[in-house]
Amino acid sequence: MGRHIHVIGIGAGDPDYVTIQAIEALNDTQVFFAMDKGEAKNDLVALRREICARFIREPGYRFVELPDPKRSTGPGYREAVSDWHAARARVWADAIAAELGPDGVGAFLAWGDPALYDSTLRILAEVAAEVEFTFDVIPGITAVQALSARHRIPLNEVGEPVLITTGRQLREHGVTGSAVVMLDAECSFRACPPETAIWWGAYLGTADELLVAGTVGEVGARIAALRTEARTRHGWIMDTYLLRAPGAS
Repeated sequence: MGRHIHVIGIGAGDPDYVTIQAIEALNDTQVFFAMDKGEAKNDLVALRREICARFIREPGYRFVELPDPKRSTGPGYREAVSDWHAARARVWADAIAAELGPDGVGAFLAWGDPALYDSTLRILAEVAAEVEFTFDVIPGITAVQALSARHRIPLNEVGEPVLITTGRQLREHGVTGSAVVMLDAECSFRACPPETAIWWGAYLGTADELLVAGTVGEVGARIAALRTEARTRHGWIMDTYLLRAPGAS
């Protein structure tokens, strides 16, 4: 049989987002590997434990928390990410070899969906060069889907595309039409025309959820202030937003 790894998308924060397929994979897992990102983000590991406690039918599984290597904040974004992934891959390879038996089943629980702005699959590809295992991927509800549902809006206009991008790309290229923006610590929407429509959400699917909608001119400053306050209070924030350029149809 050999070692097997489940990469399980667990949704954007609400345990009710976990799919039946994910629940079956949770119950098939002996060892859950989780990144320890420091005291400020302990509640992210706690939410993963809560999901396991809710859905796993038999005891006996265990969590292995792994130290998360520091990522460089200097210039050279792609190089910094590549180095960080390589450092993570070394930690994961050592942990899988040490903690998972030759026929064991492990899992990584990915926030949202492993396919969307998540590094798990790329890092596992590097780990596979050092440790032998098979793996599968269970999709999850993304923050993009949760944002649309919580604001009760479609992502795209009729017959039009929607772009999924990052704050860095938004600052460089702006937006035409509709765009979902992720990984934006700079509140880059403030560079958009004030008539740009925005639907913003943070901690989607959790008890701390925040939602704001309007135009950048109307609510941009409020969103920036809310984001700063929430990040200070929790020590971390996960947020995303949908923009619709003026005149988009």
